[in-house]
Amino acid sequence: MVQTDDLLRPYAGQVRVRVGGVLLREGTLLLAAHRGLLANGAPFWSPPGGGWVFGESLREAVRREFLEETGLAVHVGRLLHLHEFRQGELQALEIFFEVQPDDPTAVPQLGHDPEHGSERQLLTELAWFSPRQLLALPPAQVHPVLRGLLSVDDVFVPQQLLN
Repeated sequence: MVQTDDLLRPYAGQVRVRVGGVLLREGTLLLAAHRGLLANGAPFWSPPGGGWVFGESLREAVRREFLEETGLAVHVGRLLHLHEFRQGELQALEIFFEVQPDDPTAVPQLGHDPEHGSERQLLTELAWFSPRQLLALPPAQVHPVLRGLLSVDDVFVPQQLLN
């Protein structure tokens, strides 16, 4: 069995720039469950996204990451949130954008993280959550930019969560 520490080791001890896409549909948000960040295998729910790589724009990175993780081609809209993530040896500057699917009838499918083999994937599930459903989860399982949402409209209030 793969140890959690082994899954996250490639990201430890360095600052990463991550991008993410916030997709809304019928009062719900599309989120991806990640393993390895919380104790006892608890999922950490976050907007789909990942690392920005040299040579691409932020919006290109969002499109690429969203396609990899959800199978959806998206149009990237406005910047919504800037967040500093710090947990142990993990540190990232996260930049979240509004996204809309190119095909509104397309159904998201759990994708993959090309940096990890099939048995070492961090992504475990995709799901649509209403703000009420997010409030019912333990706060540690919900990305900080989504904690305490009372309405999906709250997603569009720009935030800069820097420690």
